[in-house]
Amino acid sequence: MDLTISVLKADVGSIGGHTKPSDRMMDAVRAAADRAVRDGLLIDAYVGHTGDDICIITTHTRGDNDDAVHQFAWTSFLEATEIARQYGLYGAGQDLLVDAPSGNIRGAGPAVAEITFDHDPIKTNPVRPAESFFVLAADKCGPGAYNLPTFLGFADPIIISLNAPEDYYRITVLLRDNERFAIESVTSRYTGQTAAAISATRLHNIAGSYTGKDDPVAVVRNQGIFPAPEELISPYTKAHYIGGDARGSHVMPLMPVPINTAVTGMYCLPLVSCLGFSISPEGRFSESSTDFFDNPAWDYTRQLAQEKGIAMRSQGWSGAAMLPYGELEYSGFRQSIGDLVDRFAIRTNGHQPAARPVPTGDDD
Repeated sequence: MDLTISVLKADVGSIGGHTKPSDRMMDAVRAAADRAVRDGLLIDAYVGHTGDDICIITTHTRGDNDDAVHQFAWTSFLEATEIARQYGLYGAGQDLLVDAPSGNIRGAGPAVAEITFDHDPIKTNPVRPAESFFVLAADKCGPGAYNLPTFLGFADPIIISLNAPEDYYRITVLLRDNERFAIESVTSRYTGQTAAAISATRLHNIAGSYTGKDDPVAVVRNQGIFPAPEELISPYTKAHYIGGDARGSHVMPLMPVPINTAVTGMYCLPLVSCLGFSISPEGRFSESSTDFFDNPAWDYTRQLAQEKGIAMRSQGWSGAAMLPYGELEYSGFRQSIGDLVDRFAIRTNGHQPAARPVPTGDDD
């Protein structure tokens, strides 16, 4: 059968600031997912959160961008939003940027990543006798957060020594700009099967103003013809710098954390979780999941991320510590630059300023 893994994630409210959704919100979304499974819309579902983002992981046979599946997620997020408003939580409905989308919800605010593949182990898909995958869910960061680790996991010639990509350097030229270019999918040239799908939507391009960072999700298949989990997650030991943090305007390290981790540190450090699943022949999740980052082996990386974050934030507003003006979500910075434009003088004679003074707006 053609099986679809759909992951849909949104920030619709949190306790005490941008920390985590309430238990009531999580219970409401889990109940909605259970109903969708009982009603036959979904084969299986899992609900968790990373920071303040609620993440719904599903399997079904309806294909990518299915209206019914997407509407289930949208109404679930709306239900959680109403609970957030009822209890006065922060940012209620923040990521729901379009009024009542009639079909699929790509471009409406929530992060969406989906993969559809032939799931008939051994019989019709002999290259995948067992299906395993993991879901990455990130908070407080932009859509390019996965660029470096995904590139290193799938395309670094040190790992894929027998199939070094012809466009290696061209890819790196693009992926160095995490705010402009992002990996959306990875496909095997050998089988044509999709290995990874990543949400790459810019929220401020939808809303026209700052509504929170983009907080991407990714579905990544592993083992067999694809890289092993350790090859795919080892790049996250770098705690690499990305755009995000407070008001999405700083350059900070990405810290791997267990699922259901709240944002309660001294900064809004970008977070990423990684939850692994296996799928039965019927398309159901295995009885339990594997939390790849919930291991003492990652404590050093978390410590490294904190040290890198403190070092970067100690630089304040200067230079590489913050994103370029075009990406800043602090509206006051952009407004200040706009206010100063008319006060600049054009030099007309070497190092001498223009003869005519530029008004400052001050009476004295």
